[in-house]
Amino acid sequence: MQHVSAPRLLLGSRRPGLSVDGGSADIQGLSEKEAAARLKAEGPNTLPQADRRTFIRIVLEILREPMFALLLGAAAIYLVLGDLKEAVVLGIFACTSVLIAVVQESRTERVLESLRDLTSPRALVIRDGNEKRIAGAEVVRGDLVILAEGDRVPADARVLSVHDLQCDESLLTGEAVPVR
Repeated sequence: MQHVSAPRLLLGSRRPGLSVDGGSADIQGLSEKEAAARLKAEGPNTLPQADRRTFIRIVLEILREPMFALLLGAAAIYLVLGDLKEAVVLGIFACTSVLIAVVQESRTERVLESLRDLTSPRALVIRDGNEKRIAGAEVVRGDLVILAEGDRVPADARVLSVHDLQCDESLLTGEAVPVR
């Protein structure tokens, strides 16, 4: 009679049902050195992003707004009519308005960048035989990624082992209800 062993847990994982049937007795994944070399050669696992708006670009965008042009036009009319005091006051208000808008836009850029960092997915990978949680941008070709219920898939991947897999594609399709 042949002895059949129970499926072995992957790397002593505490996750129920996470096992590898057959295959090699030791799953190592990529080494840290190999992962670092691939990350350097292929770049981070991120989508291309628009260039960050510089201070000069923000100022130019604000100067193109119709309200600013209206304020400068009114100041020019006061200047032509000979009312220097009103022209200067309106010019100061226009400059103050631009300054406030530039400060607000710069803060908004920083907040959006922080939010992008917070919402980036994290991934549980196997490197050098150990489970390690890393930023999704650091996942490289060849990494062994462990997914559990509720995880976001951090990169394109090939499924090696699965138990009752269901995926919610509504984030990709834009549908209001989950697509399974």
